[in-house]
Amino acid sequence: MKPYKKIVLAGGNGYLGTVLAKYYKDLADEVIILARKQAPVVDNIHTALWDGQTENGWTVHLSGADMLINLCGKNVNCRYTEKNKAEIIRSRVVPTELLGKVINKMTDPPKLWINVASATIYRHAEDHPQDEETGEIGYGFSIDVCNSWENAFFKAETQHTRKIALRMGIALGQSGSVFPRLLNLVKMGMGGQQGDGRQYIAWVHEHDVARSTQFLMDHPELEGIFNCTAPEAARNADFMQAMRKGYGMPIGLPAPQWLLEIGAIVIGTETELILKSRWVKPKRLLDAGFTFQYEKADHAIHDILSIRK
Repeated sequence: MKPYKKIVLAGGNGYLGTVLAKYYKDLADEVIILARKQAPVVDNIHTALWDGQTENGWTVHLSGADMLINLCGKNVNCRYTEKNKAEIIRSRVVPTELLGKVINKMTDPPKLWINVASATIYRHAEDHPQDEETGEIGYGFSIDVCNSWENAFFKAETQHTRKIALRMGIALGQSGSVFPRLLNLVKMGMGGQQGDGRQYIAWVHEHDVARSTQFLMDHPELEGIFNCTAPEAARNADFMQAMRKGYGMPIGLPAPQWLLEIGAIVIGTETELILKSRWVKPKRLLDAGFTFQYEKADHAIHDILSIRK
């Protein structure tokens, strides 16, 4: 008998949703992915159609769920035009408000609702780590997004559903994450430090992401805001050095800030995603007794490289 009845992943057809579905398929009777496009049934993983904006047939799948994880949100790896900025906010706030509205009316709602938020809500930090209790909120568009997102989540009235905002770092995995892009730079001999290399990367191995959600589900006394990042953040220069060492590439040309500015325009992204120092500590998870399998960046990198095809 499996320990869980049902896990629901809203917007779960992307990279992280795939990771979570694979993790839970052997732990739950069924895994339901709420997505815009129908997909074939694989084992006990089913897709239910939803648009993230309106109530319809998908709402029945929330009934009796052990956990709902909301993963909705337009990828922030783009230029921050007014159009893109509006869509980045809308794609997070609207589905969150919709889920809150539906859950509020249910007689058998999910026991736990995790909203995957972002660790970028904290300020640029090179002096000390930012945790859930003493961390300082930053400023700028990305932080505005995070605040709007979390406000929509916490204002939802869900009397019988526990809520956790999981402030996620950069998830590292073999495919579909930032890791393959960095690996391509390493392969081409361009895997040196970016900018001055002193900025911290708030990273977390994809397996620890999945494990942390199960830990939170199994501890009903936990709620509120949790950081989901490895305990040991890595400076950009050290992280890229570990990537080169893991792959066996002796050289890595650095990318100064002026070159990153040009490159960001060419490939349609923002340098903030690379240059902001995100030094974030998962204090509440650690205090609650959660242990990370991958605490050090070089260990995570070695694991991912060891299974590459």
